[in-house]
Amino acid sequence: MIKVIGAGLAGCEAAWQAANRGAHVELYDMKPQKRTPAHKTDLAAELVCSNSLKAARVNSAAGLLKEEMRRLGSLLMQCADKCSVPAGGALAVDREIFSKMVTEKLQSHPNITFVSMEWTSLPGDGVNVIATGPLTSDSLADDIKMRFGGALSFFDAAAPIVTAESIDMDCAFTASRYGKGDGDDYINCPLNKAEYEAFHEALVSAERTPLHGVDVQNPKVYEGCMPIEVMAQRGSDTIRFGPMKPVGLIDPKTGHRPWACLQLRRENAQGTMYNLVGFQTNLKFGEQKRVFGMIPALKNAEFVRYGVMHRNTFIDSPRLLNADFSLRDDPNMFFAGQMTGVEGYMESGASGIIAGINAAAALGLCDKLVLPDYTMMGALSSYISDSSVKDFQPMGANLGVLPPLDIHIRDKQQRAQAYADRSLKYFDERGLGNETDS
Repeated sequence: MIKVIGAGLAGCEAAWQAANRGAHVELYDMKPQKRTPAHKTDLAAELVCSNSLKAARVNSAAGLLKEEMRRLGSLLMQCADKCSVPAGGALAVDREIFSKMVTEKLQSHPNITFVSMEWTSLPGDGVNVIATGPLTSDSLADDIKMRFGGALSFFDAAAPIVTAESIDMDCAFTASRYGKGDGDDYINCPLNKAEYEAFHEALVSAERTPLHGVDVQNPKVYEGCMPIEVMAQRGSDTIRFGPMKPVGLIDPKTGHRPWACLQLRRENAQGTMYNLVGFQTNLKFGEQKRVFGMIPALKNAEFVRYGVMHRNTFIDSPRLLNADFSLRDDPNMFFAGQMTGVEGYMESGASGIIAGINAAAALGLCDKLVLPDYTMMGALSSYISDSSVKDFQPMGANLGVLPPLDIHIRDKQQRAQAYADRSLKYFDERGLGNETDS
């Protein structure tokens, strides 16, 4: 028997996958006894924010993720495809019909039993999947923090991430401060005095995302996560002596120390993504692209994740989890959903698919599933379990998380199609098609 705790998108998918492989599943959720402020119904798989599941076309990161999920018999995709509503190039759903359909399918499955109960601590025995989401109840979050550390529940300010290939290296150089470490540890983006002053003025006046709902109930920001725009308001030179300090750096193009310098640090082992060091932010997404694009090396930058500031709860997955979403020190304990550091509706569901299949494998009911990192699901699994990832922050589906193609393709859509073709070839070669209902 498998206990799945949490009937959100990840928990529903995990329960479905495990049950379809012959496991008897108890699916726990604290509704209807208790709800978080974000939940409005007693249904499973409630969409608490947008009703959009992002791009539908397969030659996009979001579309490729959904197609891979279909190939693995995703419950969420079966339901979403049946209750979609017009949304241009996106897949959007009638959220009430969607949640009702998911709930009914789970309730009618002979191997699944729904249990209304709040877990206040981690289960101690058996095979378990923890999928309680970013708004995990305080008592369970405290237990997780006590056991593992690294669980966060406060205003979490994260820095943006850009693709390596979109950085203008004619305006940047690789070096570590004072020549320490490997020469290419950081990409440095220098600014002269005029460029810095224009950037600073734009930064302090840029429009920010308002905080509301459950986010404002615990408005604590640690000093180490101070948004760059808040820091910049402390004085014209504050960030020039902080995240943008040029000390220990010499621009080889000028032979001098820059007036200010943003450092970019590798986000993954392959070096396909870089984060803006010290640039945690709460600016609106459009403002981030505009303002950060004023830094010469980032004028054409492609953002795979914009900076965000919100309440979140997630574990330090690169130190704790394997790529199959099991704990490194307990192969019978799995985590799934946003608690693992995947970000987004379908990303959560995809992690539930992998956790559910591997929970069933822990009972000897099927083969273990670990997808290669050139698939979108495999790349996300690799990211959350990659011990080289520092200052771990949640990640959604994006093409930058995939390893590079063998050949360079300049056209963005053609490049995205090549990524999709490479991934889906893996599923085709193993006969993983669009599986049907149980």
